[in-house]
Amino acid sequence: MRMSRPASGPDLLGTRLRHLLELLDGDVAAVYADLGLEGFRPRFTPVVRVLAASGPCSIREVAGAIGVTHSAASQTVAQMVKQGLVVLTPGDEDARRRIVRLTPKAEALLPVLDAEFEATAAAAAEFEAELSFPLSRLVDEALDALRRRPMRQRIAAAAPDLIARHGVHDDSP
Repeated sequence: MRMSRPASGPDLLGTRLRHLLELLDGDVAAVYADLGLEGFRPRFTPVVRVLAASGPCSIREVAGAIGVTHSAASQTVAQMVKQGLVVLTPGDEDARRRIVRLTPKAEALLPVLDAEFEATAAAAAEFEAELSFPLSRLVDEALDALRRRPMRQRIAAAAPDLIARHGVHDDSP
């Protein structure tokens, strides 16, 4: 098999996006380690920032504030519970509703996390300035496009015979 240049268009888009995220998150995680925050993950920071700004919130409120699914927020919160950064308590009116609160351990990290967040935001702005189009704007546009028409529907429309043969149908309007 002859090796060629990696794909650059829409081919392997998901793979390439995961690689980009690994590069970005990996370096942010390395900064956390440099700061002595072993085990602190980049995905924790938005949750900590929301809880520091708003106080205790439900997982659904956290998810909405950071722009992820309830499932993704729940998984992140579960990891944070294991790290001793947050606690979960039943809601006052509905015991099924879980309220997320920062622990004193997480609150003690706020000054260093705030400084790191500001530095990361500045570095991200510098990074975007090197690009022909701001990545954050492109990500927003991509998310909007997928909300209007999910990738599953796009795939079904691109291969209707293949999809129909295997029992999956395009449900798009």
